[in-house]
Amino acid sequence: MNDFHIDRRQVRHNFSRAAVTYEQHDALQREVQSLLLERLDFYLQTPERVIDVGAGTGRGSALLKKRYAKAQVLAIDLALPMLRAAKQHMGWLKPFGRICAEATALPLPDHSVDVLHSNLCFQWIDDLSALFGECARVLKPGGMLTFSTFGPDTLKELRAAWAAADQQPHVSRFLDMHDLGDAMIAAGLRDPVLDVDRYTMTYSEPRMLLKELQGLGATNADHDRERGLTGKRHYRQMLAAYENMRVDGRIPATWEVVTAHAWGPPPGQSRRGKDGGEIASFSVDSLRGSRRR
Repeated sequence: MNDFHIDRRQVRHNFSRAAVTYEQHDALQREVQSLLLERLDFYLQTPERVIDVGAGTGRGSALLKKRYAKAQVLAIDLALPMLRAAKQHMGWLKPFGRICAEATALPLPDHSVDVLHSNLCFQWIDDLSALFGECARVLKPGGMLTFSTFGPDTLKELRAAWAAADQQPHVSRFLDMHDLGDAMIAAGLRDPVLDVDRYTMTYSEPRMLLKELQGLGATNADHDRERGLTGKRHYRQMLAAYENMRVDGRIPATWEVVTAHAWGPPPGQSRRGKDGGEIASFSVDSLRGSRRR
């Protein structure tokens, strides 16, 4: 479905290193989080288990625990230092669990999750089939998936500025909303709804944007990125190209944000396997009493 790959080790390294600085730079993440919480108004049941995938420093997990006080809330992240930092948001009366794991290999039983929430994490996963297949696996029938991710116009100014300096990929690439929707349907998720919003953040100079990206851990994790140090000449050329994009004295940076929700498939609904075939699952209880005639 896509022609690029994410270096998962680099993603883990970036976010592990950013655990202590993340919340100094997460204004956009907090804003998008509020949109995801609004989508949960569509979920009318009382959940027993809620998971926050890519929980980071746990702000979203704490908000989910506040909303669903009686539910088991689990913060899941691939970077252990992030989960350690999340402890600061755990209350004595409303604690949440913490699990170090990847979104494509959740250590949870089939059909055991009522609400699967993920804020600005899925853009760091290139195998959409595995990702949404895992979401469909752990969700209960009728359970809710709600997530946000970055779209392809994210950081388009920075990408253009680097393109003026050299032809190496310096900015991670992100998938289109239509690719996400197709992958959700292929995994068997029901009635997906996706929306796109664009935010423009401004900075006094390009270096402030780069400092923010590093503080968030949102630096380039493209598998085909240049491994060596960027030359000073190319770096200066990039800064000069970005300076030409000033608007009203400020440096702009676009963030294209896709927010979405969908529902866990009913028992036995088929989904596409990695080999292109279809897979259907049934509970043992549903087969009891059946016999060959």
